[in-house]
Amino acid sequence: MMRIVGSLFVLALASGFNLPAQAETPLNQLNEAERRSGWKLLFDGKTTTGWRNYRAKNISDGWAVQDGILNWTKKGAGDLVSEKQFKHFELSIEYRISKGGNSGIMFHVTEQAQYPWQSGPEIQIQDNVDGRDPQKAGWLYQLYRPVKPNWAKFFESQVGFTSPEISDATRPAGQWNHLYIRIGDKKSEVALNGVSYYYFQKGSKDWNERVAKSKFASFAGFGKSEQGHICLQDHGNAVAFRNIKVRELAADGSVPDPVDRELPLQAVEAFPKLKWEGWQGVDDNGKIRQLRPIEIIHGGDGTNRLFVGTQSGMIHVFDNDPEVKSTSMYLDLRDRVHDWTKDNEEGLLGMALHPNYKTNGEIFVYYNTVKKPRTAYLSRFRRSADNPNRGDPASEEIIMVIPQPFANHNGGPMVFGRDGYLYLALGDGGGRNDPTGHGQNLKTWMGSMLRIDVDHKEKDLNYAIPKDNPFLDRPGAKPEIYAYGLRNIWRLSIDRQTGLIWSADVGQDLWEEINIIKRGANYGWSIREASYGFGNAAATNPDKPVDPLWEYDHQIGKSITGGHVYRGKKLPELFGYYIYGDYVSGKIWALKYDEKTNKVIENVRIPSTGLPVLAFGQDEHGEVYYMIATATGKTIFRFERKK
Repeated sequence: MMRIVGSLFVLALASGFNLPAQAETPLNQLNEAERRSGWKLLFDGKTTTGWRNYRAKNISDGWAVQDGILNWTKKGAGDLVSEKQFKHFELSIEYRISKGGNSGIMFHVTEQAQYPWQSGPEIQIQDNVDGRDPQKAGWLYQLYRPVKPNWAKFFESQVGFTSPEISDATRPAGQWNHLYIRIGDKKSEVALNGVSYYYFQKGSKDWNERVAKSKFASFAGFGKSEQGHICLQDHGNAVAFRNIKVRELAADGSVPDPVDRELPLQAVEAFPKLKWEGWQGVDDNGKIRQLRPIEIIHGGDGTNRLFVGTQSGMIHVFDNDPEVKSTSMYLDLRDRVHDWTKDNEEGLLGMALHPNYKTNGEIFVYYNTVKKPRTAYLSRFRRSADNPNRGDPASEEIIMVIPQPFANHNGGPMVFGRDGYLYLALGDGGGRNDPTGHGQNLKTWMGSMLRIDVDHKEKDLNYAIPKDNPFLDRPGAKPEIYAYGLRNIWRLSIDRQTGLIWSADVGQDLWEEINIIKRGANYGWSIREASYGFGNAAATNPDKPVDPLWEYDHQIGKSITGGHVYRGKKLPELFGYYIYGDYVSGKIWALKYDEKTNKVIENVRIPSTGLPVLAFGQDEHGEVYYMIATATGKTIFRFERKK
């Protein structure tokens, strides 16, 4: 039987590189993000320590550890249970099932019944192609199956797109699949290969009604225990497990913040007297209207002014003075920018000043236009000839017209590199699970970092293609693409000292990530999310996915907001740290990175207001700010030492 399992795996490898991307984390080890956030190994890859057979003291010879894998080797191996019992926890585990095979993973198993499934609910493991059970892999047996989330239905309904109601992210027999299971007090979740399948609450009315209709209704102890063993089922078919990791949850469901320490800093309002020209916190109908700043940049022209772009289409400018009282409306583009209150992820989404702004007065803006649904413009505007605090809205020159399939993941962050070229980040086009496969498709701009020359034009373009862009010789590839495999970068920045371009890519269901953008790199989406395999699409490009510089999971935060490398003088303890945050949790961190070793040295916590972090900004002196959405105008914060 061992030879059969091995042969299946060899066969899968022999099919070429067209396999889904696998995790790059070393086998049966924790990466730095996991280690810092409380994950523990439940299988060391060398022994069966921590496991035994159900209702037994030892483990049978039907299970064997070979090459870091826990293998079922023969019939009669028996169900395995963890020696430790768990109450509220997360389980991360990879499995490989044989052709036509069936197995399962159970939780809260007690040993009072004859079989573990009579007490512990089972997440199904199966070969979905040749398996005989109607309950598919990842389903909670006879209780829950995948459900399309409402947010996905909403974005699909806008454009008339329909994806399958029931996801199947399973990879074929002989390939590795990853199951994520979270059992919490109020909310539990199951995800397969990075795709969230369903949520449930054990013991709830809904749960009890489903159990009553299932075959488990006749077992009085089924699903009743508040804690128990984790069980790996022997269903008489070849199955293998590896990378078994567990994280116990606190009573409130929280997990450790992945930090080494907390800095004695505090967030304070940067410009407490500032009023915003042309903006009010309520509209004409008395409805609250937030100010949503998405970019704060400086002109690099020696004037020490700050430019703030808002999602509604207003660009403000003001003196970088804590006593400043009002902004000037540099550009008011609300007449041409799609209203973000109608589509939360549209509007003005990015802006950058030309490196020679002092002399040419050029500002570049990325926004969703009102002229055509699901369409974004990259445009150039110029400074007014007679007022340095005013741009000329009539000077608009459309550089690129970019169709957007959905109203989410429209991208827009941009920076100028040291090479003078404009780097523009585009999302995968939206929807759920990258439904059109843009992330790995070099024939579309979607899901890519573009690099263009805005100082020259060629052919029928309002820009030129840099001669050293990496995919010029790849058939069918868009020549503007500099890197790809991106889901939806939310904020982009360049380190003024090193020239490195930092990006924060928002994940879908499980992971957020930070990357440094490099020429020709493939960042993995949508065959990977961070350093973990995603979905079951085959890898179609020869470029091996690049591991993220840093990642954190969705129990820590759910929507990363990229920031800047601090190069200021007021807080030398932050010098060289990349400051970033999370929109949902409101947390802010600072990451120390060693470019020589390409490793993170330290991740530290910066106390914050706890409010959603929309964006970060940097002034001419390298001081860093962060911004929140507000109806009061008090939106820009800075850091200072606690007194």
